[in-house]
Amino acid sequence: MSNNFNSKLSHLNEKGEAQMVDVSSKNITRRQAVARGQIRMKLATFEAIQTGNTPKGDVLGTAKLAGIMAAKQTANLIPLCHPLPLHKIEVNLIPDNNLPGYQIEATVITKAETGVEMEALTAVSMAALTLYDMAKGLEKSIQIEHIRLISKTGGKSGDYSG
Repeated sequence: MSNNFNSKLSHLNEKGEAQMVDVSSKNITRRQAVARGQIRMKLATFEAIQTGNTPKGDVLGTAKLAGIMAAKQTANLIPLCHPLPLHKIEVNLIPDNNLPGYQIEATVITKAETGVEMEALTAVSMAALTLYDMAKGLEKSIQIEHIRLISKTGGKSGDYSG
């Protein structure tokens, strides 16, 4: 890799080696990130989850809780993420008859030196994986799709909306 390329990637040092970024000189500001994804399934599986007729119990409640717990563990899961004080984590699983399946949205808020994009993305990912795990007895072909950052506010790089 060229040094020019590395200079644009904050998690690589001048030798191209992975490093945790020093954020100690950054200001503590309010940061918020919103991530989304979706999970698509057969209509019969969707209807079983909606009516609560599943062999493993509360699919949506368990998936929501898993997303919240995962956001709090992001620094333990992704090697170069900073552990952050999280002030709010909200995970919503929104039924979508058009898929059929669910839109999954996570909002994470902190006051810190660095952002919470990874925490929001981790929350969506784990909520989707847990929903799959809870419903795989009904259907193995469930698809997890389109996990992405929707918006972020705060920090030196400014706001983002995609």
